[in-house]
Amino acid sequence: MANHASAKKRTRQSETRRLHNRYYAKTTRNAIRDLRNDKNKETAEANAPKVYAMIDKLAKIGVIHKNKAANLKSGLALYINKLA
Repeated sequence: MANHASAKKRTRQSETRRLHNRYYAKTTRNAIRDLRNDKNKETAEANAPKVYAMIDKLAKIGVIHKNKAANLKSGLALYINKLA
């Protein structure tokens, strides 16, 4: 258990950040899932920039690695391009 005030504060900050990161990561995962389940090319192309922005934000704040963000965006672009 934390004995110093600074350690207690660090624990509080870590928990707050963990919940914040979990919320944004889950929201982004849901958006990616919805985009991958979309069978209409026009709506998928319209929603793609919003999802890309969400992925970029996760990489920027350090929730996911920048290479993972690039791989996710690349996979989504391939999926959208293959839609008829």
